[in-house]
Amino acid sequence: MSFSDSSATTDAATDARNRRVLVVYTAAIFVSALLLFSVQPLFTKMVLPRLGGSPAVWSVAMVFFQSLLLGGYAYAHYLMQLKSRILPVAIHLVLLAVALLTLPLSIAGGWGEPPTSGYEFWLLGLFAVSIGLPFFALAANNPLLQAWFFRSGHPNGPDPYFLYASSNIGSFLALLSYPVLLEPMFTLRTQNLIWTGGYGLLIVLIAACAVLMLRSPMLAVADRRTEEAEAPAPPWILRARWIFLAAVPSGLLIAVTAHISTDVAAAPLLWVLPLSLYLLTWVLVFQSRPLLPHKWVLLLQPLAIAGVIALLAFGGEQNLLLTLGGHQLCFFVIAMACHGELARTRPAAKYLTGFYVALSFGGMVGGLFAGLIAPYTFSWIAEYPILLACAALCRPPGGSERFARWSRWYWPILAVLAVALIAPAWFDGKVMRWLEDHRLLVISDVAALSALLALGLNANRWKIFATVALALTLIRVYPPDDGRVETVRSFFGVHKIVVTPNGQYHVLMHGTTIHGAEKYQNDDGTPVTGRPEPITYYHKDGGIGQAIAAMRERKGGALRVAVIGLGSGTLACASEPGETWRFFEIDQTMVDTAKDPKYFSYISKCEPDMKPVIGDARLTFAKEPVGIYDLIIVDAYSSDAIPIHLATEEAMEIYKTRLAPQGAVAMHVSNRHLELSSVVVGIADANDLKSWVYSEDTNRDSEYIFSTTVVISAREEADVGRLASSDQWALTEAEDDQRVWTDDYSNVLGAVWRRLKKGDE
Repeated sequence: MSFSDSSATTDAATDARNRRVLVVYTAAIFVSALLLFSVQPLFTKMVLPRLGGSPAVWSVAMVFFQSLLLGGYAYAHYLMQLKSRILPVAIHLVLLAVALLTLPLSIAGGWGEPPTSGYEFWLLGLFAVSIGLPFFALAANNPLLQAWFFRSGHPNGPDPYFLYASSNIGSFLALLSYPVLLEPMFTLRTQNLIWTGGYGLLIVLIAACAVLMLRSPMLAVADRRTEEAEAPAPPWILRARWIFLAAVPSGLLIAVTAHISTDVAAAPLLWVLPLSLYLLTWVLVFQSRPLLPHKWVLLLQPLAIAGVIALLAFGGEQNLLLTLGGHQLCFFVIAMACHGELARTRPAAKYLTGFYVALSFGGMVGGLFAGLIAPYTFSWIAEYPILLACAALCRPPGGSERFARWSRWYWPILAVLAVALIAPAWFDGKVMRWLEDHRLLVISDVAALSALLALGLNANRWKIFATVALALTLIRVYPPDDGRVETVRSFFGVHKIVVTPNGQYHVLMHGTTIHGAEKYQNDDGTPVTGRPEPITYYHKDGGIGQAIAAMRERKGGALRVAVIGLGSGTLACASEPGETWRFFEIDQTMVDTAKDPKYFSYISKCEPDMKPVIGDARLTFAKEPVGIYDLIIVDAYSSDAIPIHLATEEAMEIYKTRLAPQGAVAMHVSNRHLELSSVVVGIADANDLKSWVYSEDTNRDSEYIFSTTVVISAREEADVGRLASSDQWALTEAEDDQRVWTDDYSNVLGAVWRRLKKGDE
């Protein structure tokens, strides 16, 4: 064989090895990311029933995942400081093998029932003892495998950041496929087994990566390059900026998710949409040739910030597409700008693991602020506007400002503008009324000014930040709700008590959903006296009112009623003397609000001795005696975060066993975004119960008497009395092609689709 033939053979073998290295490392990083991010919605969905389906469960879960991600990155950074080549490989493979022994995933023993307070810290503990070890091992893989790839002798080793894009493609696909494929197709148990099998495959792939790295013929050369590289260490000011650039979009991720999931449902479908976009930004910015040039994104970022301000200022009842699409599109652009700055300022590969530690530390800081600190600090969702203003500071230091001679006057002009717009709020006059009437125009103009500063004048980022902060302050000064507003915040969300401008009604709201209202003044301005009349969804002529009256008539005596969900306490005044009504509520702040006469008087006037059972109703109601209730009312399905675990076959079985021989279950399922009546009919049918559906438009919204959809289920027609023969109540069969919701299976995407489809008919 000639020298040229030998050289060609060697080159071919080297090319084949390089292709093998690239394929194996890419596959390992892809599978690792797939597992890392699919476990988040999977396990969080397992935990949701413990805390009433609150969207805050996902926020706290994100804090846990981001914190453990930091731990995994720090562990990887430490391993790569070891001089030994084999020891880091051995340590990590042992860790992965030990973590495999803890699978399949399950909630750790002793964590079945939450405490009465401190839910956030209880959740963090539950996640730590249940999935802490396998998630920690997964978290370390991305930086560790990139560092190994750098030492593998591959030609692309000196710049392994492109593998970060592969990692995030896996993460992106995992999250996007969960609500579309995994959740609708497989039960939780099957999903768990698939995930466990994937974990075993990953260990094999990582072992193969280790072997390829250790057998590298260029290992010694790569090590010398690492040790002798003269790339300067990143300065601490740059490291601090990395942390800030990572913290802002991480916190915004939780804030945006909470904003949209509170108004729709606490379900993986709505969790994964913002998180998928968040991961997609990492994919795009770390490509060798970015699909969206960073300079274009920086031009769009001020417009995105202004867009969110306009959406927040608009408030009110926004449609589903506007709520989901608008906020998420703007979030995507803002995150792209922040992550693009991180990609632009990334260090040499020698400092790769330290760079990832800074990124994960920033992610944890942002998560802690939005997920834990803000809910305890603010009585309203202040974290969203705060982080939005901080996004303006994520812009790179600008060059010279246009019209620099005039720019020095901007600060006094902004101060005068702020005083002119905020000061009238302390006075009741024509200016104040004009500003209230034109609040959307004024706030949008100030937001547009911030965008003009960035795009037209190339202004200093602190000027943009101050202008954005002014626009966001105006949203608080001139809220979208008419009348006086007070807010109450707990783990389960922010509740607003709105007193209408003339003081005629007190309204309880969660997001844009009304949870109850009480009439305090008659139309002629005189105060309402005596026993308050139930309104909103509970009026005597509505579905709930008719169900109560029919059951009372059928029994011919006093009822024994259980109500899941308190709201403003309206149903307290649906009771009659001699009856026993027992209320179940998960949120103590809701109870305190409903009992306070300055907000609502239903309880104080109708059931002053009421002592609601506090806790998740799925757990507390299961402790009730068997066969005692004539009527069970489940009122937890308005348009905010619905507790899916209260609408499953197993939940209906609990309700059925607590019913008296001729009792019935009435479920209030009025919802703007989810079609749930067929879900209730299905779970009732699975328990051998017949169901009647009531759905009627009252056309009395101005009186706070709303349209309702109610499903009443019972063993026999006679059990629901005159409802069985009423034209307003339709006996409804379960749909054969619709899978019954269980504790192991639910399909929120299908419920959203059915609502959209019904709206088009």
